[in-house]
Amino acid sequence: MDTAPAQPGAVSDGPEPLARLALWPHQSMTAPGFAGFIGATAGLLALPLLGLLGTGVGWVLMGFLLAGLAAIWTALRANQRARRVREDLALWPDRIRIAHHRPGRAPLTWEDNPYWVRVRLTPDGGPVSNYLTLKGHDREVELGAFLSPEERERLASDLRDALARLR
Repeated sequence: MDTAPAQPGAVSDGPEPLARLALWPHQSMTAPGFAGFIGATAGLLALPLLGLLGTGVGWVLMGFLLAGLAAIWTALRANQRARRVREDLALWPDRIRIAHHRPGRAPLTWEDNPYWVRVRLTPDGGPVSNYLTLKGHDREVELGAFLSPEERERLASDLRDALARLR
């Protein structure tokens, strides 16, 4: 495409995209790691109860221990669900699409013509360091807020290069 189309919106549903990118947060805790952490936490919380086994105070403290362990379990599971977020970016010669997938919710999508899209990297003052957004003709969307600042910087550079090749 030598010139920009008259209309700034996405143009067509063409064949396969020229580039695809899937982004997701780092998953540091595996299932065996979760089980090991809960087991170790339960064991360490139970240590003070050894001297109180068979007493009324021991049973009361065990209730608090189990409540604390249940709270830790619930918090870790909620964190795992929140980390199932994913962003998919697809780039065609005549359009760019970002789909933001969150657990239990409908995906949020944004499309625009890559000719009009500008990559913005805000080093300071954004919600996160190196805040990355793509600005099209109608709105600005964030990308990769869950990535590290270095990853967002590298992604911004790669996106600028890819968009420049299309122009």
